[in-house]
Amino acid sequence: MAARHRARLASGSADHFTRYGARQVLDAHPARLADLLMDRKRRHLVRPVAALNRAAGSVLVPARVYGAARRLARTPYGAGLESLAERLLRRRFDEPAGAVGASLAALTWGGPGPAARWLTGEALAEVSVRLQGATTRSGAGPGQRPGEHRARAALARHAADVRVLEQAAEIRSQRLHTPFLDNQVVRACRALPEALRVQPGARAAILRTVLEGAGVGELPPGWGAPSHAPAAVAARAGLRVAVDGLMDLFATPLLAEAGLVEARVVRKALRAAAQGEPLPLDGLADLVSLEMWLRRLLARRGTCWTGTPARARAVPSGITPQRGALASGGGALTSGG
Repeated sequence: MAARHRARLASGSADHFTRYGARQVLDAHPARLADLLMDRKRRHLVRPVAALNRAAGSVLVPARVYGAARRLARTPYGAGLESLAERLLRRRFDEPAGAVGASLAALTWGGPGPAARWLTGEALAEVSVRLQGATTRSGAGPGQRPGEHRARAALARHAADVRVLEQAAEIRSQRLHTPFLDNQVVRACRALPEALRVQPGARAAILRTVLEGAGVGELPPGWGAPSHAPAAVAARAGLRVAVDGLMDLFATPLLAEAGLVEARVVRKALRAAAQGEPLPLDGLADLVSLEMWLRRLLARRGTCWTGTPARARAVPSGITPQRGALASGGGALTSGG
C-alpha cells in the first residue's frame, strides 16, 4: 500500500484540472449574431463587429459580417445542410484567414471539420450522402435558431473530444477534471444573455465577477483574456518533437484500414506541418487522437466503453469500413455531382 502511494505521489497529483471547454461554454459562437438579428437586437452587434473591424483594419468588415449574419438568419436548416453536403462533395475547404475570416466561416448552419481535408473522397461522399438524406426526411431540422444550434453542436463535439482524451490517456489512480464542462456550470452559462456573451472580453468579465463573488479579487490586468497564440506555438513545437513517432503511428493506421484516410497523405501533412507550413493543427490533432483511441479500444479486454464481458475483446471483429449510405444513396450522390 505504501509503495503504491509513493508511486502515485511521485507521478504527481491524482487530480488534474484543465480548462477544456471554457471557450465553448462561456464565449458566444459567431453564429449568435444571426440570432440577435432575428430578435431585432441589432445594436448589440456594434461592439463585436467593431472589434473585428479593428483587428482587420478594413472598412468593409461591418458590411461583410452583417451581410453574412443576415444571410444565415434567412437560410433554412435544410438549405444549410444541402450547401454543406455540396461543399464536402466538391472538397471545398479553403477558409479566409484571420479573425474576420473565421467569423465569416462560422456564420453558416455547418461547416467541414478541421480534419475533413485529409479524408478520402469516398468518406466525404459518404458524409455528403447522409447530409442530403437528412434534408429530405420529414421534420428534419434542429427546431431552433442557428446560433443556438451551432453553439450546442460545438459544445457537444468538444465534450466528446474530451471523453476521447480521457479514454486514450487514462492512467490508473489519475483523474482528469474539466470544471467548465460540469453540468451545473454549463447550465449557468447557458442562462447568460446572448447580448452579453457576444461582447468583446465577455469571458474575462464573467470569470472576474464569479471570482469576486467567491472572495477572490485583485486579479492582474489581462487575466482571463483568451489567447490562441501560445497554444498554437506549443502545438507546433510538440509536433516537431513527436513527428518521428507520428510517422510510425501512421505507417499502417487503423483509420486507413477503415477507409477514412490514406496513410501517405496524412504522413505528408504531418511532415509539412512540422516544417512550419500553415496547416490546421487541430485537424491533425483530431486524426492523431482518433487513431490512438482506436488502437486503445482494440487492445482492451472487457471495457465499459462497449459493455463487453470481462474477458472478451472490446471490438473482436476489428475495424471494418461502413458503406451503407453510398450503397443506398447512389442516386443522390450522382445527382449531387
